[in-house]
Amino acid sequence: MTFPRSRRAAATLGAVSAGLLVLSACDEPTPMATVTIGTDSISAEAACYRTLDAAGAAECAKEKPSKSIELPSDETLRIGVDPEIADRGWTLWIDGQPALNETFTKTYKSFENPGLFAAQPGQPKQKSLTISIVEQNEAGSEIKGVWNFELKNPDA
Repeated sequence: MTFPRSRRAAATLGAVSAGLLVLSACDEPTPMATVTIGTDSISAEAACYRTLDAAGAAECAKEKPSKSIELPSDETLRIGVDPEIADRGWTLWIDGQPALNETFTKTYKSFENPGLFAAQPGQPKQKSLTISIVEQNEAGSEIKGVWNFELKNPDA
């Protein structure tokens, strides 16, 4: 009797096919961005990866970062992005606001002694901030993705 065996084979084939269908419905991973300080690095996928307007990008940049790293005052901040991000261009936002009027098209950028935690006289030192790598065209009119990272101030 090969009939029950055929049903088992068909059921197994159906289960495998259904599993592959479920996997194919999953979102593809987004390009990665990396923040390096000294010998420590953290990488993440995008918090948002779709066509965004400026308001949508600002909202996404306010989402809590999943990764954090310490930035001592004497260290260099290094940012690396996948080539797919660099092809369109990217810029840096701090705490949900554009920080630079420059769009980078390289996969790596170094910011020596960025002074991100410089305190105003009479103000306490900031304990942390969020930097966002924002994939956008040079004009800033086409925003594709936002990657958020928390920088912690070990001197605060």
